[in-house]
Amino acid sequence: QVQLVESGGGLVQPGGSLRLSCAASRTRFSIYVMGWYRQAPGKQRDVVARVESGGMTNYADSVKGRFTISRDNAKNTVFLEMNSLKPEDTAVYYCYAYYLGTDYWGQGTQVTVSS
Repeated sequence: QVQLVESGGGLVQPGGSLRLSCAASRTRFSIYVMGWYRQAPGKQRDVVARVESGGMTNYADSVKGRFTISRDNAKNTVFLEMNSLKPEDTAVYYCYAYYLGTDYWGQGTQVTVSS
């Protein structure tokens, strides 16, 4: 079992920045993939960014150049630096981990971009 705890959401004005953090519980092996998904009201949950334990990253086209994902393998923690935020980035952001063949999800943190 992997437990994920997110922090860092909130209300920000368009053009502003936020940093999300997600701490995973201690695991015996390295978590292969950690990442962030988001779900806006009435929409499906979509990937935002993912990072593998070796450092390879991928991003949704809508956030490329604005968001940066990083992780600290020693602390089982993943971060999402979000810049130039837009109203359409408003959503609940979920931390994700793929470990030993199982998907794990955090409880979500609300990000609202509004003036």
